[in-house]
Amino acid sequence: MKKLSILFFFLTIGFSVTAQDKLWTLEEAVTRALEENISVKQAQLDLELAEIDKLTAFGNYLPAFNISGVNSWNTGLTQNVTTGVLQNQTTRNFSANATLGITIFNGLNNLRQAQRAKLSRLAAQYNLDQIKDNTALFVANAYLEILFNKENLNVIKAQHQITLEQLERSNQLVDAGSIPRGDLLEIQSTSANEEQRIVVAENTIRISLINLAQILLIKDYENFDIAETSYDAPLSDITNNSPEQIIAKAKEERQEIKIANANIDLAEKDVQISRSNYYPTLSGFLNYNTRESGADRILQGGVDPDQPTQVIGQVEATGQTVVAPNFGLVTAPPTPFFDQLYLNDGISYGLQLNIPVLNGFSTRASVQRNKINVKRAEFEKEQAELELESNVYQAYTDVVGARKAYEAAMVAVEAQEQAYQYSTDRFDVGLLNSFDFSQAKFRLENAQSEALRAKYDYIFKIKVLELYFGIPATELKF
Repeated sequence: MKKLSILFFFLTIGFSVTAQDKLWTLEEAVTRALEENISVKQAQLDLELAEIDKLTAFGNYLPAFNISGVNSWNTGLTQNVTTGVLQNQTTRNFSANATLGITIFNGLNNLRQAQRAKLSRLAAQYNLDQIKDNTALFVANAYLEILFNKENLNVIKAQHQITLEQLERSNQLVDAGSIPRGDLLEIQSTSANEEQRIVVAENTIRISLINLAQILLIKDYENFDIAETSYDAPLSDITNNSPEQIIAKAKEERQEIKIANANIDLAEKDVQISRSNYYPTLSGFLNYNTRESGADRILQGGVDPDQPTQVIGQVEATGQTVVAPNFGLVTAPPTPFFDQLYLNDGISYGLQLNIPVLNGFSTRASVQRNKINVKRAEFEKEQAELELESNVYQAYTDVVGARKAYEAAMVAVEAQEQAYQYSTDRFDVGLLNSFDFSQAKFRLENAQSEALRAKYDYIFKIKVLELYFGIPATELKF
């Protein structure tokens, strides 16, 4: 027992270490989201339903075949199902029926239903692909936000380390009487402020990690973390294409337009299906039935010895009485079960033609309603194209602006680094007070943080534009 306890302890420790050591890459996070995201799962269910509709549409071509059987007990004055005689009895009766029906012609309704099922399945696939793209992009945005927050924390910590070094040196300068104690207090205040900002930055990282974990449906928030990969601003040539070229490509590749086109096709197919109700329906049927009864049989026996003859009529011309043998009736057991099924069976078959003459204008109304739905689908496609054009122009403008902002931010960082170095040199020789030195360091930190924000904003907006250019979200390179 003790050995088992020790083994369980080490297995538990090993599992905990493995859980903590798991660092999620962006590719793993996207894969996990596409597998576990509820919206993706719901879209996959819609696709499965579309597959079932295809199966149903194919089944419409097959004959309908049904078998039924009834076994019943009757007590009292009932009719014998095999003889037709009313008898005061308790009987058991069995009947069986098999029916085969097939639609020969119904205005091509089955064909159009099958075509519609294929279109519906295609539309469901487009919708699933769109949700996957949106989910992957949403995960990428959350992932990049975590990276930004972590790098921002590193910037603050690096600046705080410099502050601690300056604090230690200032203590020495104050003790030597080289600088006033007020400068030391100013640096101490800066150090305390940076410690507070470190705490805030760490909380921001934790919140952003929890946000991504929830997207991935991971409950272990404490141990969830990502791989700290550094992404450089990509050298993308996507902006070498004009907005018009990107729009043309997006109209070919984007799922929104494919879904809109599929909805138009579905609406047009619904018009054809409703029109098929104008045509006659011709169907064929074949029916086989049989029956059996457990009641005793009443059979003709021998001549009654007490009354061997019986009067059955009279000759009209002579008045002579006509007699015949008087046979008695005897009760016999029922005919064997399978023999009765064979003797009592029958087959019926034929054709049924149904011609629509007047149905309260329901078919006409259905056709007109579906025509309106076609126009509605066409308007929705036009609206989707307008929104796509607007989104592409917005994304294109965002990329251009984000790139300029990033370039400007990098220039600002370089300038602030030079300014900070100059301030450091002056502070070291006592030509700059601690307040002005802290302000120079604060401006550098802000410039570095803004450069990080601009970089990740630029990365994300490039990926959005590439998505509109037809690159699937799962194939975007960061």
